[in-house]
Amino acid sequence: MDEIALLQQAQAAARQGSGHTYTNPVVGAVIVRNGQVLATGYHQRFGGPHAEINALRQLADPQLAEGATMVVTLEPCSHYGKTPPCTAKLIEVGIKRVIIGQLDPNPVVAGRGKRMLEAAGIDVTVVNDPGDLNQAYNFFYQHQRPLVTLKMALTLDGKMNQMGQQRTLITGKAAYQDSQRLRAEQQAILVGERTLLVDDPQLTVRNQSLDYPPVRVAVVNDADQLPTQLHLWDDQAPTWILSRQPSQREWPANVRVVPDLEWQPKTIVNFLAQQGVQSLLVEGGSTLQSRFLTAALVDRLVVYRAPIVLGHGLAAFNDYQGRPVEFVPVQEQQLGRDWRLDLRRE
Repeated sequence: MDEIALLQQAQAAARQGSGHTYTNPVVGAVIVRNGQVLATGYHQRFGGPHAEINALRQLADPQLAEGATMVVTLEPCSHYGKTPPCTAKLIEVGIKRVIIGQLDPNPVVAGRGKRMLEAAGIDVTVVNDPGDLNQAYNFFYQHQRPLVTLKMALTLDGKMNQMGQQRTLITGKAAYQDSQRLRAEQQAILVGERTLLVDDPQLTVRNQSLDYPPVRVAVVNDADQLPTQLHLWDDQAPTWILSRQPSQREWPANVRVVPDLEWQPKTIVNFLAQQGVQSLLVEGGSTLQSRFLTAALVDRLVVYRAPIVLGHGLAAFNDYQGRPVEFVPVQEQQLGRDWRLDLRRE
């Protein structure tokens, strides 16, 4: 097998860790000797052994590592964190060559792992092909803020909802299930106060078991004025209320109220970056999404389009104030009767 095929095999292994590694990247590794794949491993959970170690543990005989090649999707770590450095282990077992999909953008690593391997006499090749892995992780360390995705369901005439009424589900079951998978990929989900009060969402990921569910975030004027019967309080998932007024209320252990008079898209994103949040899904409503677009803080759009004409209703980005913004279509997919369109900011 050639390097690209081996890297693709390692990337496929890495995807098995999606949703379980929290702020760590997903990583896959393959050990090859004389053209034969001997073992495959991936980073299975946050705080657990890394992909390289799990691959080594899959060897029928540990001595087979000596003189072998390891293909790994991300640069091996070079520091002590929750686990010992993988570079030291690769050197110890006698790996002869390491093929790396991409260097780690985390400044704690950032080329140090590669240099340590080379200093030990190991041949290192960097392919510079991350595939579709760790997009939010890479973005976070390149831009020092979360990757911001806006999700919306629209009719054919561009309406999000009937004006003045509680939102009705305009898309079908397949789109709903896909939107749950989109939620599962995020580290935080954000709504504004009107969406919180009118739609009363729970903001959880349905039908999926996640080690670290997304933090539910709501920006409101006064947390103490929120109704006590909201569905947001039904679940024990971590919840952050960004309140423009200080709070005097006693809150459950999973609820954190953060007061700031100036909560705006930029301050929200900066706050989340300080908490280490790498990906943010802005679910609603139209005013909040318009403000994020006006602040040039929308990196990705996921639009579920329903084959319905609503007529009078609330338009997407109804409050946008700025110049025309162009997004580049990345993927289009049919989901039952609906369509999903994935776009990136140009």
